[in-house]
Amino acid sequence: MNDGPFGTMRYTVKQMKMYRGFKKMPQVQYIYTESSESLCGVKLEVNKYQYLITGRVYEGKVYTGLCNLIEKWDKLTFAQRKGLNHRYHLGCNCKIKPCYYLPCFITSKSECLWTDLLSNFGYPGYQSKHYACIKQKEGYCSWYRGWTLPDKTVINTTDP
Repeated sequence: MNDGPFGTMRYTVKQMKMYRGFKKMPQVQYIYTESSESLCGVKLEVNKYQYLITGRVYEGKVYTGLCNLIEKWDKLTFAQRKGLNHRYHLGCNCKIKPCYYLPCFITSKSECLWTDLLSNFGYPGYQSKHYACIKQKEGYCSWYRGWTLPDKTVINTTDP
């Protein structure tokens, strides 16, 4: 399919579950991405794996790319799966602020500082695999990991 100047790939998908975006797109049949990785397009192994795919809705179509989270379902950690079902929605009013080099700081109480990009391992790093940025009872956002309720255990933004 050639929608854009360099072409757009269209994947036919079988939607297993949707976590957000029901109002904009209740059922997804196709996902679009740029045909070239240099334009942030993604290549999926068709009929081989189940994926968690994030993206955006634009003009009635779902688009994804290299800047979105796309992961093979069986590669997700337990914390990520639990986050999808129970935790990530608590962070909808939070903003994850990437830290590319030191020093870096948060500038508001609605931010969580994401430091995975500082390590040699890069993305996806330990923080994104095991923590969730959620709004705490006191009104600020912070990284959370644990089995207790979010207002019981708080991880300082400098910990991960």
